[in-house]
Amino acid sequence: MPQLPPPAAPPSAPTPALAPESEDRPADRGPQWPLWFAPGAIALGFGLGIIATIVVDVIGHPRAGSQQTVAEALVANLVFDLGFVAAAIYFVNLRGRPRPPDFGFRRVAPWQAILAVVLAGGGYYLVTLGYASLFSLHGNDRLPAPLGTTQSTIGLTGVAVFVCVFAPVAEEFFFRGFLFGVLRRMQVTVAGRDAGTWLAAIITGILFGLAHAGSALSQDLVPLGFLGFVLCLVRWKTRSVYPCIALHSLNNSVALGATQFHWTGGEVAGLVIGSLAVIGAFTLPLAGPPAPA
Repeated sequence: MPQLPPPAAPPSAPTPALAPESEDRPADRGPQWPLWFAPGAIALGFGLGIIATIVVDVIGHPRAGSQQTVAEALVANLVFDLGFVAAAIYFVNLRGRPRPPDFGFRRVAPWQAILAVVLAGGGYYLVTLGYASLFSLHGNDRLPAPLGTTQSTIGLTGVAVFVCVFAPVAEEFFFRGFLFGVLRRMQVTVAGRDAGTWLAAIITGILFGLAHAGSALSQDLVPLGFLGFVLCLVRWKTRSVYPCIALHSLNNSVALGATQFHWTGGEVAGLVIGSLAVIGAFTLPLAGPPAPA
């Protein structure tokens, strides 16, 4: 008896086309780091920083009443910042081996980076001038008293390296590379539109301003918080942390050279260029490919 041919398979439903990726979709917000990483890393980083600072103080001041030197102040500030960097790496490591691109160390077109720095920096300084004029504020950003002491070339160099090179890299790593990346996972809708990124930028900016409570005048915390917000927008739009580091270093270099050291314009420009060159030499090897558009 001849065998009947097998029944034809029912036609399969057409596969729906994938919607184009949008920069606001959760899938495009970087690694899947849970929201609880943010408060956890802040608490751990603060704890590590306090403990490390106490250790440095005990080692540097075996006798009560001795005055802190510039070197001791620099080391204390350095280990405090490193505490937050270590905390971020620790929590990210809970979900897999961390990679530099996860924190925004990605290549970006030079023209895009320059444009972002110019627009963001210009907007920040205009808002800062308006804020100062509106409230009739006077005074400049200041550093902790020990860091403002530059009695030697070595001390001056150490302060410049910390303020213009190390601090921008470490703080952008934590605030824009880690914290902003975590908080962007928030699902917040306003008027039918996803507002999680904007809320994350606001929160990160506020925390960034508060983090400078010990190194800036109280009247400058609001502008610094706005700077933190602007840097988040730069990180969001360029999808790279490099323009954020560049703008942060530029701001610190101008504040340090012009208002602390009272250098000439050429000397300040040299500090800016030198700081960016050192940052590039140490961080560009970490750069991953540009984020997908």
